[in-house]
Amino acid sequence: MEIILKKDVENLGLEFDTVNVKPGYARNFLIPQGFALLATPKNKAALEATLEARKEEEAKLIAAATAVVEQLKKTTVTIAAKLGTGNKIFGSINNANLSEELAKAGVAVDRKYIKIPGNNIKTIGKFTALIRLHRNVEYNFDFDVVSDAPVEAPKKEEVKSEEA
Repeated sequence: MEIILKKDVENLGLEFDTVNVKPGYARNFLIPQGFALLATPKNKAALEATLEARKEEEAKLIAAATAVVEQLKKTTVTIAAKLGTGNKIFGSINNANLSEELAKAGVAVDRKYIKIPGNNIKTIGKFTALIRLHRNVEYNFDFDVVSDAPVEAPKKEEVKSEEA
């Protein structure tokens, strides 16, 4: 069932997006809660008129989103996590953790705009998250998950020479 979103819906889309969802989800949740409208020809025409009227505002939003993307390109994030056996971490890293680390780095991105493949990260390594700041502005942000344990220097074994 095709619907037009009236508000941002996490894991679905942003305001004024046209998306396909299961009919029960649309009829029982999205439409009654006021999050969406059916995508009828009349509503699609109204959406086009609304987007046309908001063209200047949309341009400002796109410019702001592009500025955030430029900040993201200059930012590197490394998330330290407590390490268990192998490369597995205790707990998991999700979009909220990434949002907090980005805020510490000086880039404010709400967690609802961040999508991590699989929703959770449970191992250390390099990962990519999709940051969707506007319907037309998306950025694949690369970040690292590392162990929070201090790196130990290799121990040198002392060789004792026996004197005879």
